Amino acid sequence: MDVTLIINFTYIISCILFAFGLKMLGSPVTARKGNFLSMVGMLLAVVVTLFSKGILSYQWILLGIFLGASAGIFTAYRAAMTQMPETIALLHGFGGLASLLVDWSAYHNHPTTDPIITVSIFLSILIGGVTFTGSCIAWGKLSERIPGKSIKFPGMQFLNIGILIALLIGGVLFISNPLGSYPVFLTILILSFVFGVFLVIPIGGADMPVVISVLNSYSGLVACTTGFVIHNTVLIVVGALVGANGIILSIIMCKAMNRSLTNVLFGGFAAEVKKKGSAEKKEAKSISLEDAYLILEAAKSVVVVPGYGLAVAQAQHAVRELSEFLEKNGCEVRFAIHPVAGRMPGHMNVLLAEANISYDQLIEMEEINPMLDTVDVAIVIGANDVVNPAAEHDKTSPIYGMPIIEVYKAKTVFVLKRSMAPGFAGVENELFYNENTLMVFGDAKQSLQGLVAEFKSALV
Repeated sequence: MDVTLIINFTYIISCILFAFGLKMLGSPVTARKGNFLSMVGMLLAVVVTLFSKGILSYQWILLGIFLGASAGIFTAYRAAMTQMPETIALLHGFGGLASLLVDWSAYHNHPTTDPIITVSIFLSILIGGVTFTGSCIAWGKLSERIPGKSIKFPGMQFLNIGILIALLIGGVLFISNPLGSYPVFLTILILSFVFGVFLVIPIGGADMPVVISVLNSYSGLVACTTGFVIHNTVLIVVGALVGANGIILSIIMCKAMNRSLTNVLFGGFAAEVKKKGSAEKKEAKSISLEDAYLILEAAKSVVVVPGYGLAVAQAQHAVRELSEFLEKNGCEVRFAIHPVAGRMPGHMNVLLAEANISYDQLIEMEEINPMLDTVDVAIVIGANDVVNPAAEHDKTSPIYGMPIIEVYKAKTVFVLKRSMAPGFAGVENELFYNENTLMVFGDAKQSLQGLVAEFKSALV
């Protein structure tokens, strides 16, 4: 049987597995199975590609597999749950860089005048360069190696427009004469790297979940264009799937923030945020763990709102243990999930799933908000911007218009935080000063364990 026919047939099987795997990722119940199907599809695609006639050296391929697998295993075991967002951002960047290098190699070794291939090479270099450096900046912001706030300087927009115009002019010159345009090609390569940096540094930290999603889309698009360059069907299909999925997710997240995609990518939160004078005059009320226990012990309904602080404190197992004691005490416990809570899409869902918290207890923002005025206690753990009432009424606030989880409607609100510091957007939280809000200062994990200890001692 023709080897090419077998390869193409296996590619079709891989694409089907990818499609079903992506579909299953839409539900927490089937997400693991979907991830497994996608991995099987990728394994099949890689294995049959090794039988391609165009392969010249298996030694370099085996070395690459060894080095890549070693780096992947090391990263997976070393990265903590709090480092997942920046790790994902970096992986997107390396995906874009890998596609860029493949296209560079294809152009260097086999230059062609085919317009489809030359256009694909130009798009791959442009998108791949932007994806790599943009992802590196996102990684730096998320890991706090560079400031997370919006970084701008006078004339930045004009500079970005100038770079974009230069890239388009370079693309026209390259496509019209690809055989004699190696200097133009290298110029496009350098400018795409620079453009990726200046495109992401003005974006504030609160927009990083959307940026990660957009960069995910870019990595898929560059894989798709690379498929056209090297005539690989599976790359075209999978790249298109990832690209479309990333764009749809980005739009959904922007809708959850009441913002447009163009506003996120070309606007960003302001570097400076004005504090409200009324909030400055108020004082937040704190409460001891013992008193907090007494309120929880009498509660019949509790809603937990997790945020990035929960991940930092690694308190997901402690909050599950507390929820179990509350349920044994006859209390209904639910977890309210905001679409952009944490530092990446689905961050809180993954965190709670790690602690074996039932999927049935995870309630989306739109479903939980109408119920919150009947809730006895809302416990905010590490969340900040996604519960800030200023988003609903303060037109001067950078987060104005962003839908929030309306915990201020609950009869009592506990906020577990180390300090009164603002969230990732740099916006002071009005919730801290509400009459029904009580601050529980300290490490979230230790505070939750203290509440668990109170329940345990009551049973003795």
